[in-house]
Amino acid sequence: MSADGENGTIRTRIPARLDRLPWSRFHWTVIIGLGTVWILDGLEVTIVSSISGRLGEKGAGIGISAAHVTGWGASLYVAGACLGALVFGQLTDRYGRKKLFMVTLGVYLAATVLTAFSFATWWFFLCRFLTGFGIGGEYSAINSAIDELIPSEHRGRVDVAINGSYWGGASVGALLAVVALNESIFAVNVGWRLCFGLGAVLGTVILLVRRNVPESPRWLFIHGRDREAEEIVADIEGQVQASTGRPLPEAEEEITVRQRRTVPLSMIVRSVVTLYPRRTILGLALFIGQAFLYNSILFGLGDLLGTYFHVSSGDVPYYVAIFGVGNLLGPLSLGRLFDTVGRKPMIAGAYLLSGVLLVVTALLFRGHDLTAASMTGALTVVFFFASPGVSGAYLTVSEVFPMETRAMCIAVFYAVGTGIGGITGPLVFSALITTGDVDKAALALIIGAAMMILGGLAEVVFGVKAERQSLERIAAPLTASDAGGAAAATA
Repeated sequence: MSADGENGTIRTRIPARLDRLPWSRFHWTVIIGLGTVWILDGLEVTIVSSISGRLGEKGAGIGISAAHVTGWGASLYVAGACLGALVFGQLTDRYGRKKLFMVTLGVYLAATVLTAFSFATWWFFLCRFLTGFGIGGEYSAINSAIDELIPSEHRGRVDVAINGSYWGGASVGALLAVVALNESIFAVNVGWRLCFGLGAVLGTVILLVRRNVPESPRWLFIHGRDREAEEIVADIEGQVQASTGRPLPEAEEEITVRQRRTVPLSMIVRSVVTLYPRRTILGLALFIGQAFLYNSILFGLGDLLGTYFHVSSGDVPYYVAIFGVGNLLGPLSLGRLFDTVGRKPMIAGAYLLSGVLLVVTALLFRGHDLTAASMTGALTVVFFFASPGVSGAYLTVSEVFPMETRAMCIAVFYAVGTGIGGITGPLVFSALITTGDVDKAALALIIGAAMMILGGLAEVVFGVKAERQSLERIAAPLTASDAGGAAAATA
């Protein structure tokens, strides 16, 4: 093996063998073991949003204001996620998907349990940061593994649905908060702690299922472990044949790669900045727009309803649950169109339409034409369309860059985009809506809408037609023997 980690050249049909597989029980195992973690993320974030008012009440056991929960608490969670994505993203590309998606879930579980035992503001903030650190690592490790195991014919709808499942957890978290906030059932300082405990229990169940998900064969053969990759693919093919009861079609397309045990960081940077500048701009625009809007609305919805519609903290979770259902139905209803109509029209349409609808909502709100119910209904419609678009942002950055850089690219775009939009968004939104000034609150909504519209315009200009294509065709591996062809694929 040479000094730069090169380990030989091989020809393989592994990508084609994985892409030609019919849907089977194995693919459901991948979804349950990997994809369901977004339910936990939604559960986690929504619980905090829903119980922010309770945490600020006397006797809750922390001594923190609701504004600090939805402001600094939210921003620290997102900051932790950004750092976790960067740290674990690089480790995922270097050491493999499976090792890291086990570690990142473990970090999340530990931090969630510690949150339940919060006794002071600083401890709560620290735990929120560490929980985000684990979740950020999940984004890079999980999305890369899913894309490399799911057949190209189904990759779009699966990714969109999985990322959208976040909102299933959001709705459950909101309804769970209703029970937790009921003082006839739990004391003021007990119910909110049990919410975090439940998240840890669900995470443990997912961890047990996740053990059955194999390492990515695509990662293995590029990193000099082609024999192990062949064994895993053969086992997957056997499972698929057993569950479908029919023989598999022949896989014909081959790819030649120069194996490397490690890929230099300089090569990763070059692939993003030099080979794919248009895709880099696209990823940043999509992530900044969605991060600003989503983190602002989700973390601040309770304050918005309480300040302007006098909704009590105990009733806020009902509204959040309805909001979450709309966000879940969007990806489930429209996800298949990402594989048929295509990525570009669906992502651009979702961003632009949701932005325009949010402007209309802001104007109605400013004119005092909305009630708590109609405001929630309007936001539910807005995010029915925004949600699949946002899921499409994660899909985009996980499939349009080379195999060797996939997890790190997801991490960088998530960290930079979320760092700009997800940290500043809650702070700006909280500062504007807590003033009690309707005009300023409407302005917060319009700013969020503008960020989504800019993301939609970026998709129109720079979007990639990746539907039903193998990952290697969308972006040739940097170690491919004809890797020069990768530069030609930048359109």
